[in-house]
Amino acid sequence: MPLSAVPLSAREIAAGVRARELRATDVVAAALARIEQADPRLCAFVEVWGEEALRRAGEVDARLDGRGADVPLPLAGVPVAVKGRHGLRGAGPLLAAGCVAVGATAVPGPGTPWQTWGLGARGRTVNPWRADRTPGGSSAGAAAAVAAGLVPLATGGDGAGSVRIPAAWCGVVGLKTTSGRLPSGDRTGLAVPGVLARSAGDAGLWWAVVSGERGPAETALPVPAVWSPDLGFAGPDPEPVALARAAVERLAAAGVVRLVRPRSPLRLTDPGPAWLALRTPGADLAGAERVRAANDRRLSGLFADAPLLLTPTAPTAPHGHEGPGARYSTSLTWAFNLSGHPALSLPAGFGGDGCPAGLQLVAPPGREALLLAVAREAEERAAG
Repeated sequence: MPLSAVPLSAREIAAGVRARELRATDVVAAALARIEQADPRLCAFVEVWGEEALRRAGEVDARLDGRGADVPLPLAGVPVAVKGRHGLRGAGPLLAAGCVAVGATAVPGPGTPWQTWGLGARGRTVNPWRADRTPGGSSAGAAAAVAAGLVPLATGGDGAGSVRIPAAWCGVVGLKTTSGRLPSGDRTGLAVPGVLARSAGDAGLWWAVVSGERGPAETALPVPAVWSPDLGFAGPDPEPVALARAAVERLAAAGVVRLVRPRSPLRLTDPGPAWLALRTPGADLAGAERVRAANDRRLSGLFADAPLLLTPTAPTAPHGHEGPGARYSTSLTWAFNLSGHPALSLPAGFGGDGCPAGLQLVAPPGREALLLAVAREAEERAAG
């Protein structure tokens, strides 16, 4: 399914609504119509809040009528989908910025281990590019809704790759924030808020609103970066590695990054057992903390050589709805939930099955702006 189903980005919508060239009610009504048409097949939503969304859009229009750009609504009239039925709890900053929540997106249902499925109100959530494949999860409906052009933005949560994996498998941008930078209800600290968007620019708008950071980051190009196909322990399939590496070569050719060789090859300890221990009440956490400390030292050494780490986002192509089997879809992502580093998945092309793949960008803690700047430059130079 092409990503051109929505002609306007979040940035374009907000600018048009603030300038009164667009009405928020019209934008939201169009989004609701797209959802009504496409969701019986995608099953991306568990709830759609049509009446409330139109009422909220009318309030945005009323605030702007007669005052226009004087009203500080950086996301005026932008339709947003929130993750799960409780997603509105963390959406306050977005609503205050003028976003209009149109519905709650699908997350895994009961009996779905490893969280790579979604269950919408009409059935299992499908990948917009191939209905026989999963969109990834647990932000399954969020990724499908954004990729299919139903909304330009959707909130997500990332505890082991739950934003980045569906972003990669649906061909959109997915940002996982630094642990502790934004409020999270996860007792382990592994799960943090994130966003799925159709462009890095739109993800940057989300970040500016929720973080309070203003203006694009000043980034000297090319950015020194280290490439790792497997983080020293994972066993990714050849195709996602090749697609990610080709994306890296394009970034280097465009002058966005400059590959450097670290003083020591990056060899992380597999974070899986440590992650699982932290998620298991009553587990002995001493071993988990040793793994965390060792990996943190290795990552600190790498980031002393370069501010950017590049890897494939997922080790495999999207699996079918029967499940991933013995493969961990999280093998390249959950290390950074354990360490707390911010990470972003950027579209990296398509595999032989017609499904998208992703390139993961990882930066030092607190450097979300760097990730977004690199992703934005990549998009702009590819388009130019």
